Amino acid sequence: MYFYGLKKRILNKNYSMIRAAALGIALVLWLWMSSCQGIHKNATDRPNVFRYNIPSALNSLDPAFAKDQAGTWIAGHLFNTLVSVDDNMTTIPSLAKYWDISADGLTYTFHLHTEIYFHEDLCFISRQEALVKASDVVFSFSRLMDPALASPGAWIFKDRTERIDPFNAPDDSTFILKLHNPFVPILGLLSMPYCSIISEKAALHYGENWRTHPIGSGPFSYKIWRENDVLILTKNKNYWEKDEKGLAYPYLDGVRISFNENKKNAFIDFTQGKLDFISGIDGSYKDEALEADGQLKIQLQDRAILLKSPYLNTEYLGFTLSSSQIPAVQKKEIRQAMNYAIDRSKMIRFLRNNRGLAASAGFVPCGLPSFDSTEVKGYHYNPEMARMLVSRAGYDIHNPIPEITLETTAPYQDLCVFMQNQWKAVGIPVKIALNPSSHLREKMLKGDCHFFRGSWIADYPDAQSYLDVFYSKNPAPPNYTRFSSARYDALYGRAILEIDEQKRYKLYREMDKIIVEEAPIIPLYYDEALRFISKEVSGLGVNPMNLLDLRKVRKREE
Repeated sequence: MYFYGLKKRILNKNYSMIRAAALGIALVLWLWMSSCQGIHKNATDRPNVFRYNIPSALNSLDPAFAKDQAGTWIAGHLFNTLVSVDDNMTTIPSLAKYWDISADGLTYTFHLHTEIYFHEDLCFISRQEALVKASDVVFSFSRLMDPALASPGAWIFKDRTERIDPFNAPDDSTFILKLHNPFVPILGLLSMPYCSIISEKAALHYGENWRTHPIGSGPFSYKIWRENDVLILTKNKNYWEKDEKGLAYPYLDGVRISFNENKKNAFIDFTQGKLDFISGIDGSYKDEALEADGQLKIQLQDRAILLKSPYLNTEYLGFTLSSSQIPAVQKKEIRQAMNYAIDRSKMIRFLRNNRGLAASAGFVPCGLPSFDSTEVKGYHYNPEMARMLVSRAGYDIHNPIPEITLETTAPYQDLCVFMQNQWKAVGIPVKIALNPSSHLREKMLKGDCHFFRGSWIADYPDAQSYLDVFYSKNPAPPNYTRFSSARYDALYGRAILEIDEQKRYKLYREMDKIIVEEAPIIPLYYDEALRFISKEVSGLGVNPMNLLDLRKVRKREE
């Protein structure tokens, strides 16, 4: 085990001074060129730089802390993982050319490319030192698990890997991973940015400064980071992946990332040609960007395109199932009635400009290969069935249901008011309580709210990431509802051991059917990834995990 907190090196003083001066000069040049982009649009010296905005602060460039979309995107620019996923959510090779899995499912042997190098840096005395080796994989994963680092990604290997020597590198191009129990989704987890492969030599060389000076093997390398203002990445001229014509990726010269927390202003920058890409939609500019039917506004169609994809995020309402909560929501009939009472399609059409797909199957969203709405049938709008279930639960005009409080946050108030009126129509009174996001999460964690709004975004492209939420042995998170079912747990145990893909998917669907029947949640909609892209840009796609892959992106030369 490598103990990251104990291994530090002191930087050479002269090198630090030279590097600081160089960065200062480079910063001035890059910011000047970037500012010229919006003013001198036809200038011949316009850099081939992709520009986008992140509406939140960034605390580190260390992939071990890539816990949000911003960190995930940047880690993808700077680093590679052993395996990755394509737009169809299929696991494909990356640093590993191929891999073998033992018959018992406990040992994974990865065979690495032998001529991939980390980014050029003064910490490497020779080119050979910059070679990506299996020992760097051992270091990266051991570091991720090190308590001294306190990475939020440590859970990936926790209780899954062999307790003694889980990671081994018998030679420079062979890495061996040993599991404590079979866990088929492990390949999906290894594609996560947390599992980025970093240089052991560089990480130890820079020590505490690693967060601001990352060295990876990805398509772009670190240039400048002025925190909360701008991050500049430049093309890795030695990048190892090539297109079908033998041309090396990436095609871009660099990436410029701004950090403007005002999403409306960022959208205005996009419409003015100062940004090349906007991800998602915000209420502050929804009506300026989209027509009522969810299509791109006519006035934007001459300079932008809109791409859509299923997004691995399920928006839902959850019930806390425990004897300490109010009796009404402990009754399955009431939970089912509240599911039937909602016209999800109407809600999405009028309140979300047709963004997303009504959750008419289970908790697992479309976009995953195991999703099958013909097998898992959820709830459709049926107010008569809702009234019948309320009556079956023993409630009527003489014995009304006590008021149920729905805990939510301000951005979802309009959706909740819509549902509140539909529940009222079938005899279910609901009160809406608004909370700050952090307060609501804390109440969900402690079980202090009996009815709450939540969302679940997949960490990796496998339905197990969703079905984890209802496994009774899991605490909150992820099991905020405190759902418990012996039948569900038995299927869960079989599914995580099942190597045959189709058999595992069948088990997943059986588990999702139980969630539909027992109704510990009300699935609302399966989210949608939206990308507004400048017409000057080509080669940028969209995918269910909203990953930002810039390797194949080009900008039109003017």
